Amino acid sequence: QVQLVESGGGLVQPGGSLRLSCTASGFTFRINTMSWYRQPPGKERELVATISSTSGSTNYLDSVKGRFTISRDNAKNTLYLQMNSLKPDDTAVYFCNRAVSPKFSWGQGTQVAVSS
Repeated sequence: QVQLVESGGGLVQPGGSLRLSCTASGFTFRINTMSWYRQPPGKERELVATISSTSGSTNYLDSVKGRFTISRDNAKNTLYLQMNSLKPDDTAVYFCNRAVSPKFSWGQGTQVAVSS
């Protein structure tokens, strides 16, 4: 069955960096456009970044442009999110999933907390 396992979150000070990973299994990762999503405390889940199947195209939420970089390694079935210059507003649980609907079952996510 499909599994999406996110990792790499943690507590970081404002201005710090984290690299999130999402390991995928149970589907053909290399042909899927993939995205990172996040759910801040008490808020709805939102789309953060998207990358095409061959990494030829990326898109970002305006508030993370220039700070976050989405990438993928199709040989390893893994999606990444490099997050730099983190802000308290980036605090959320981060999830990965394919860009199109219907979405796969959501994983547990990885918690990112930005605080001094």
